[in-house]
Amino acid sequence: MAVKIGLLSDTHGYLDPKIKSYFAEVDEIWHAGDIGSLEVLDELRAFKPTKAVWGNIDEHKIRLDTDEFLRFKVEDVEVLITHIGGRPGNYSKPAIEELLKNGAPKIFVCGHSHITLVQMDKRFNMLWMNPGACGFKGFHAVKTILRFTIDGDKIKDLEVVELGKRA
Repeated sequence: MAVKIGLLSDTHGYLDPKIKSYFAEVDEIWHAGDIGSLEVLDELRAFKPTKAVWGNIDEHKIRLDTDEFLRFKVEDVEVLITHIGGRPGNYSKPAIEELLKNGAPKIFVCGHSHITLVQMDKRFNMLWMNPGACGFKGFHAVKTILRFTIDGDKIKDLEVVELGKRA
């Protein structure tokens, strides 16, 4: 059975109401950090099953409720999520240490940069995903989220959703 995923990051304490309509059909939500408030996390969890990691702006209450790295499996796909991951060829020190110590997943998700980008990392043979940012804080011009499906060992139907201008 295929699993539909809604991926977001960098809400910074604001959950755009459009997110719920775009994620209405997803089975799970993944938040790649800089949640900004427990209220945002609670609202997401009340809406759909949610997996989340803490980001550099997240206070201790969020850090007590989430992890820096989250590794799990959906269907036949191993996933690793962290907030500050860097990018292929230039990973953060904690991210590269995690990849070398515990192996590369099929999907590596991070946030932090506020830049939407999805690409294959040939060195680790994994799909690197950053959904950009969907809050109002930061330098991004447009708020973005990602939707996709995991079906067995396949990742398909990837969509970048633009929620509108940041300001």
